[in-house]
Amino acid sequence: MSPRPRAPIWLMGLTNAGFGMYAGVVVISMPQLLSARHVPEGTIAALTAAMISPGFWAFLASPALDVRFSRRWYAVATALAAAALLVCALLNLDDLRLVTGFMVTGFFLANLYQSALGGWLSSITPPESQSRLSAWMTIGNLSGGGAMAVLTGELMRIRSPMLAAFLLGGVLLLPLAVFPFMDAPGPDRRLARESFTQFLGEAASLLKQREVLLAMAMFLSPAAVFSLTNLLAGLGRDFQASTHFVGLVGGAGVFLGGICGCLAYRLLDRLLPARLLYLAIGIAGALFTLLLLALAPTPAVFALALIGENAFQALAFTASTAITFETIGRDNPLAATTFCLMISASNVPLTYMLFADSWAYARGGVGGSFMLDAGLSLVTATLLALYLVRSRQLRPRMAGIILPG
Repeated sequence: MSPRPRAPIWLMGLTNAGFGMYAGVVVISMPQLLSARHVPEGTIAALTAAMISPGFWAFLASPALDVRFSRRWYAVATALAAAALLVCALLNLDDLRLVTGFMVTGFFLANLYQSALGGWLSSITPPESQSRLSAWMTIGNLSGGGAMAVLTGELMRIRSPMLAAFLLGGVLLLPLAVFPFMDAPGPDRRLARESFTQFLGEAASLLKQREVLLAMAMFLSPAAVFSLTNLLAGLGRDFQASTHFVGLVGGAGVFLGGICGCLAYRLLDRLLPARLLYLAIGIAGALFTLLLLALAPTPAVFALALIGENAFQALAFTASTAITFETIGRDNPLAATTFCLMISASNVPLTYMLFADSWAYARGGVGGSFMLDAGLSLVTATLLALYLVRSRQLRPRMAGIILPG
């Protein structure tokens, strides 16, 4: 029998669309659905922050992904469970406690899906292809989120809640169709307690490395967060934009912005080292946000803001993923754990900046939130970039830092 064809890099990267789809529901669709039920904006912002919070604490469970079963098995199991919880959430939109509980747990599982997938892909992708892989994973993330946001809005509008919920749960599982065409190394048979013990020791060793500390500082800071993408979906009325317009532009903005940002990264990656490029993206994006303040709050400006912010966020996500793959190195038995730890660090500012932007919006409207978001990004990115240049930490060799092999 002839061997089964192996999926190309771009298709393997697009399997991350499963995580992106869930994130699209959390940050775009759910605020719209709750707003249509006349839930106050402050409550929506608080619920959204709770729903996305697993992005920075899911790493506490990540060592389990590297033991007992294969990472493919964990990816399938977490995807199935996350899809079931999404269906439950969409069928209970009138109960804020239930919908929040379902979405928090579902997004926690979606994060574990992404971590299992990231650890799996890092172990089967050669180093020379990992830059392309990081770009396609980000394309899958953001374009999946945009497509799911449009689909959710339309299906929940024209179909019965039951049918729409089950259709959307099924769509979330489509990336699993690629799994049979991806290499799957055998599972790590260590006991879970051994993995946790080893993880703690290696995490402590990791955090002693100057280059790793710098990367963590960059990820934890608001240098290149672009959290306005998580707030803009609920601000359509401030731009005189209808709910239908917000849904369509929101989905298209995430999709087009994500594609353009990731493709642009493939060109910019040749000009600057990954860490310096990450900070340059933060500075350029902050200037773009300040420029928006000079424009009238119209639906066209809303579309420009959403597409532009998502393009810059896509660039930043791609750069952070590339830095994460450098950190993991090749043949790392704790690849999923390390991937989750690094990605969780980059997700922390998405949560606290959403609270900060909401606080600024309550006191100064759209202008206040834009000014605070851009100001913090500009200051922190500039200071970190100056430190990078002065310390000459532009292209550290990260592979192999965590584990010798």
